[in-house]
Amino acid sequence: ANLELGGLVYQGLYELDQSFQPQPRLCAGATAGSDGLTWTVEVAQGVRFSDGTPLTAAQVVSSLETARTAPRYQSRLSAVTGVRQTGEYTVEVTLSAPNANFTALLDIPVVAEREGQNPLGTGPYRLGEGALEQNPNSSLAGSLPAENIPLVAVSTPDARMAAFDSGEVWMTNTEFFSPDALGYSGSCEVWDYPTTTMVYIGYNCRRGPCSSADIRRALDRAWDRTTVAVALYSRHAQAATLPLHPDCADYDQTLAQRRDYSPQVFSQLLEEAGCTQGEDGLWYQGRSPLSLTFVVNTDNTFRLSVAEYLAGELTKSGVQVELQKLSWTEYQQALSAGSFDLYLGAASLSADFDPAPLLTAGGALNFGGYGNTNTLNLLSAWQAASGSARKTAAQALWTDLESQVPFSTLCFKSQSVLTHWGAVSGLTPTQQNPFYGIENWRLGS
Repeated sequence: ANLELGGLVYQGLYELDQSFQPQPRLCAGATAGSDGLTWTVEVAQGVRFSDGTPLTAAQVVSSLETARTAPRYQSRLSAVTGVRQTGEYTVEVTLSAPNANFTALLDIPVVAEREGQNPLGTGPYRLGEGALEQNPNSSLAGSLPAENIPLVAVSTPDARMAAFDSGEVWMTNTEFFSPDALGYSGSCEVWDYPTTTMVYIGYNCRRGPCSSADIRRALDRAWDRTTVAVALYSRHAQAATLPLHPDCADYDQTLAQRRDYSPQVFSQLLEEAGCTQGEDGLWYQGRSPLSLTFVVNTDNTFRLSVAEYLAGELTKSGVQVELQKLSWTEYQQALSAGSFDLYLGAASLSADFDPAPLLTAGGALNFGGYGNTNTLNLLSAWQAASGSARKTAAQALWTDLESQVPFSTLCFKSQSVLTHWGAVSGLTPTQQNPFYGIENWRLGS
């Protein structure tokens, strides 16, 4: 809850909009050098922290250096090899590999540290006694919907839920497919917003039936993404075939929609993979039935329902499926040991939608052991490309992933802001800041 409130108090060099596009906030802009490895950031002038202290490059460097070792941010900044101040309002960031979309990762709070006290921010509000109060040094001062925002202390999800349902709190943030959201009242307004959390099918690319890219291509056509997003996630998700959110500017609708997911294509691809369908309706590899071990963790009932549905549909198609419903610890052990043919996973991608953790050797999410030099070269080319070249590089990468299918994207989950009816209008929440565009809100009576 405190992290969600952070967008009211702190700002970053950039802020992501609802299409995951970085918008300058505390900078005038950032440019990459000719090698793509060095970025020069022009810090915005005239900005002040809530106590009146001017923002300079020094606080930006300090904040980014702190973030590089902070658990919340160090993964996304793993490619940063250096940060230094080159002028009162200029900062130089050096990367280990080019990333044309690097600014999407710079929504990290820039703060002014104070020994023994909460760090200061430049956001529209500042922390007062039991409330957030308008920051008089903010450029939005005087245009905000409320002078003060009272805060209610809660220590558990149940307490948060009770405070909302009783009316003590009129706004909250949740995932409808999280166990913590099951008790929220239905008598409220819901404001969904997209996230980078991808639900996907992972394959064992080292051994078993799924070590064949031909089998993986066939299985990729078997997954009913629309039913998963619309029915099983109750429309709180968006179906996708690429490892990009459909709202993202890089999402190629033409490429995404060209795949045919009909049963006929699934059967055709299995035949091309050397499988035959017997009179009993089962698919065979040689003389043995095509049999898959599908693992899922039982801690999330929504994800379990998705796995049960997909396993059932695959069984109806003539593929034998053993669905193993495991505890979280057992599930992690199975993935680490490679004891699966398929698994249902969810990955919180960085805002530049880098799929490297699923593709690189030793990648944090590469449980299936996928390794393909051409794929990694295409990934690097896409990350480095900008302008018109980026679309060409993206098409080459997505075409390769369509051919190799190291994993199958199913959908991207949404999160939701809940408000009491008529309490507020004009919300445009984002994953990084549920209060994005708060200056445009209109409060009810």
